[in-house]
Amino acid sequence: MIINQTNINALAWEKMDNLIPVVVQHAVSGKILMQGYMNPEAVEQTLQSARVTFYSRSKQRLWTKGESSGHTLHLTELSTDCDQDALIALAYPNGPTCHLGTPSCWHQGATPDMTFIAELEQILAQRKQASPDSSYTASLYAKGIKRIAQKVGEEGVETALAATVGDLDELKNESADLLYHLIVLLQASELQLADVIEVLKQRHQSPT
Repeated sequence: MIINQTNINALAWEKMDNLIPVVVQHAVSGKILMQGYMNPEAVEQTLQSARVTFYSRSKQRLWTKGESSGHTLHLTELSTDCDQDALIALAYPNGPTCHLGTPSCWHQGATPDMTFIAELEQILAQRKQASPDSSYTASLYAKGIKRIAQKVGEEGVETALAATVGDLDELKNESADLLYHLIVLLQASELQLADVIEVLKQRHQSPT
């Protein structure tokens, strides 16, 4: 169930003394970022502000993630499980989530492949503000969209040729080049992979 202002009271608050655990996931990659607890007021403030807000058991008050560091979590969706006693918050992190400066409070363990793509996109986005001589990516941004688009076209042709001749190693390498340059092109156009994914989702839902 998607949580909104009208169904907050439907959650099973009585099970844990008016607190419900919430897991925060990256809205694109699905990577688990952190875990905390919410009371009804925290849920309401989260929905109103679109900034993930917890009830801090140590501070004994509402606590908005990033209120001191600026590393906020921008909410895209809040949902509950079938028993209404646990929450998942999908969010975009503004900087590292963990107080130790890492993207996630879970520092070890398996990382889904799509998580790396989302992290790569964030790195490439940061290079837009860098000096052109600091990296290849920054130099591409400096050359402008036409040059970046040309590179996408070149890599697309090379990817197709590798597939045509059946060179699987070359196909993997050229596909990596194509995906990298496509992400750079999207960023240069002020778009994200999430925008492309949304189009795919709409097409998937379409009866045609």
